[in-house]
Amino acid sequence: MKIPFLDLQRITESYQPELQEAAQRVIEKGWFILGEEVERFEAEFAQYCGTTEAIGVANGLEALRLIFEGYKLLGRLAVGDEVLVPANTYIAGILAIQHAGLVPVLCEPELETYNIDARRLESEMTPRTKALLAVHLYGRLADTQKLEAFCQQHDLLFIEDAAQAHGAFVNDLSKRAGSYGHAAGFSFYPGKNLGALGDAGAVTTSDLELATVIRKLRNYGSEQKYSCEINGFNSRLDEIQAAFLRVKLRRLDADNQQRQAIADRFLNEISNPNLILPLRSSTNNVWHLFVIRVENREHFMNYLKVNGIGTLIHYPIAPHQQKAMPEFAHCNLPITERIHREVVSIPLHQLLSDEEVAYIIETLNRYEQ
Repeated sequence: MKIPFLDLQRITESYQPELQEAAQRVIEKGWFILGEEVERFEAEFAQYCGTTEAIGVANGLEALRLIFEGYKLLGRLAVGDEVLVPANTYIAGILAIQHAGLVPVLCEPELETYNIDARRLESEMTPRTKALLAVHLYGRLADTQKLEAFCQQHDLLFIEDAAQAHGAFVNDLSKRAGSYGHAAGFSFYPGKNLGALGDAGAVTTSDLELATVIRKLRNYGSEQKYSCEINGFNSRLDEIQAAFLRVKLRRLDADNQQRQAIADRFLNEISNPNLILPLRSSTNNVWHLFVIRVENREHFMNYLKVNGIGTLIHYPIAPHQQKAMPEFAHCNLPITERIHREVVSIPLHQLLSDEEVAYIIETLNRYEQ
């Protein structure tokens, strides 16, 4: 049996013919930038997340950067301010901080959840600390209650990187990832739980002042064509991608529930003591990725490859060890380095069949180091 890590073609085909109808609708209207489809998606996505505002932008990196740029314009941040961020995140979050002229402060995560460790944040604070970027890594919500309390105590902006957590919630369906902080950045990269057919992103917030500024920033600093009020960017969600996202948003909860059911099978039936499985959870994890830790990662991945099972590493190189970021080379981050050294992502998406799930479980249980 051959099971690719992610079969995007299979997933995309499952949304037909709705995607074709959406594309045809946009083509027939002949309006391709900042039109009705973007407006409708923004309203639908804001309602889904539990915020008053959603602003479609070009991608997830831009979503985060525009949040920081927006708060600079509003006087809540200034060049040189520090932002607490998990050290084991994808590099995009750190780039967004730097591109806005801010300073990332890399914080160790919890080994059990891979999310930022709220217990360590106090020791990372300085007088320049003005914000926290919490990443809901692999689809699991960070401890929003503790992080919100910490930010309130220290008067910090609480910003969510929700790029992998579309639809995750704790107890209340009216509040999902993207509604816990002051603002949140989403990516709709094709492989996400809610994925476009190209690059796309969004900012969610209930701060109308911030939303107004970001709408200008994404469009050259302009609300009215050819009249630029501020120095802005070109970072807009395309009409056709918004139309695709509207189709896929309608099925997001059902897709996430299927991911959760498959994750439950993995957690209940994979019993190999050589493998460290992710921490069990309920609705606060939408299982964008099912990440296992194993000591001899290369040996394990080769074993799965021989047996027809695709894998990926999220992520092989920690941000502080990247060539592009020599300023962090001195950092002592043993938990982060262990995570990046041991993690392996196995296939998990909503269209895996019972037979494929059973084969993955059986193959993992047969693995010997």
